[in-house]
Amino acid sequence: MSHSIEQPNSFTWQRAVIKVGSALIAPDGQGCRTEHLLALAQFINASRRQGKEVVLVSSGAVAAGRNAMPIDGKPTLAQKQAMAAVGQTRMMANWARLFDFPTAQILLTHGDIRDRDRYLNIKSTLRELLAHQIIPIVNENDSVATEELKFGDNDNLGALVALVAEADTLMICTDVDGLYDADPRKNPGAQLLTSVSDISRDIMALAGGSGSTVGTGGMLTKLQAAKKASANGIQTLIVNGHKTSSYAALGQGQVPGTLFHPALSRSKAKKQWLRHSLKAKGKLQIDSGARQALVTRGASLLPVGILSVEGHFAAGDALEIWHDSELLAIGLSLFDADDLTSIKGAQSQQVEALLGYASHDVAIHRDDLVLL
Repeated sequence: MSHSIEQPNSFTWQRAVIKVGSALIAPDGQGCRTEHLLALAQFINASRRQGKEVVLVSSGAVAAGRNAMPIDGKPTLAQKQAMAAVGQTRMMANWARLFDFPTAQILLTHGDIRDRDRYLNIKSTLRELLAHQIIPIVNENDSVATEELKFGDNDNLGALVALVAEADTLMICTDVDGLYDADPRKNPGAQLLTSVSDISRDIMALAGGSGSTVGTGGMLTKLQAAKKASANGIQTLIVNGHKTSSYAALGQGQVPGTLFHPALSRSKAKKQWLRHSLKAKGKLQIDSGARQALVTRGASLLPVGILSVEGHFAAGDALEIWHDSELLAIGLSLFDADDLTSIKGAQSQQVEALLGYASHDVAIHRDDLVLL
């Protein structure tokens, strides 16, 4: 089992997805409150002043709307969806009053993540919101999601949003201090694992499940989320969001709970994925100006720099980027083959006129491109 009991000195981050549990949004399960969110909001405000970026994944819509529909017994699916519809507006109003900058709501189902076009649109929307200093607040669309489209829990939703948002860090704020080597409710000697470098089978067993005797309760989905994030180069923290001291420590770059280290950095993981996991569906030939922009400025690939387009591909497919006989880079196209052929060589402001609809002003975004 690869872990450490000692507190890691520090950690760094630039873009984080912060997942906030229902117990922090609606502590008694009967409407929104801010008592546990003020310290988090102060941490987010301070982080933004340092130039860092935050995406929130917020649970609690059903709990926030529950007291609007007093129901005896366990609510039906339709009743829970109605509660969520009420709770969404309450929850967003609760968040909005904690910040002095704009917020935006994004509601997702599994169908949105699985659909290529919607996935790309979500990614582009998140980029634009962050670029304009607006904090995205993401939640599962509980008021319409059917069972087959539900994420099932917002911990795993947080991990998926971290992937889409190109985050380097996932912070899971919950009502426990982190991952312990035994159940602290039953074993007073249980010790907090402050650093985990490999989410092994032994580590997963600490969350309970078949054959386990040390389950710590409510931890399985958090470890699943951490494992997803780690595999994609994203570090994950599990911290106690009920404690003001947690946010003070995070603000100083300290780890107040459990830190799960990824095997590879985010950039290396993405480069490995683009180079080795995706088969290129097409080929672009670019001019010298575009080559210089990619290599020396780390820019996105604009349509104006594309000389030729080869292959049959859809938006989101991987393309090889060539300059003369040099394979320069691999990236994910924001257009299909026909549309990219139509706009090659054109200025970005001409794209809408050429295609007949508003679309992206770059062919391949710099975040979806790796130089070889």
